[in-house]
Amino acid sequence: MHFAGNDIVILAVPVYAGRVPNVLLNYLKSVKADGAKAIAMVLYGNRNYDDALLELTDILRMNGFNISAAGAFIGEHSFSKILAKDRPDESDLEKISEFAKQIYLKISLKTEEEPLIPGNKKYRDYYKPKDKRGDPVDIRKVTPKTNNGCTDCKLCVSVCPMGSIDYNDVSKLNYICIKCGACIKICPVNAKYYDDENYLNHKYELEIDFAERKEPVTFL
Repeated sequence: MHFAGNDIVILAVPVYAGRVPNVLLNYLKSVKADGAKAIAMVLYGNRNYDDALLELTDILRMNGFNISAAGAFIGEHSFSKILAKDRPDESDLEKISEFAKQIYLKISLKTEEEPLIPGNKKYRDYYKPKDKRGDPVDIRKVTPKTNNGCTDCKLCVSVCPMGSIDYNDVSKLNYICIKCGACIKICPVNAKYYDDENYLNHKYELEIDFAERKEPVTFL
């Protein structure tokens, strides 16, 4: 995919453990430009976006984009139904609308100065969950389970962004699980669930430690 100098590209990614998701890196590196303007945005679940926005803007800049604006926004956490519940909400949408107006004005005035994005140029490691003793744990291979209440409605198949859930046997995964939570949240009978102790402990800690509302931040 290639964009010309007069194009304006809005590119948004979710934040996974404070970084741009690994599964998107190859795709992002294939998006090239000859000086096109880019608006870079990340969405995170109320913990922190860490270096994800800086990483995204660095990738875009290396691919020939000029960064006109950037922002970090909040959505309901993929692990939880209560952390940042129902966000983005009305207040978030008002801030996004104002951000869009500011971008329009900046581009109309042909202001070329790029925004300064905070973060560590040597990106921090991916955020690591801990067990009850405080020791780091690896939950990357944890996958959702399916209980006997499943009605085989196939909604989970339809929302899995990786196409991993087997159509003929929805309890089976044919590819990786990125723990986006879509299959769990859409299931009308709560048949999808996680039972891994470390995952559940991490989810609980996120809901307790990061309950305080975070607000969107924008850079122009």
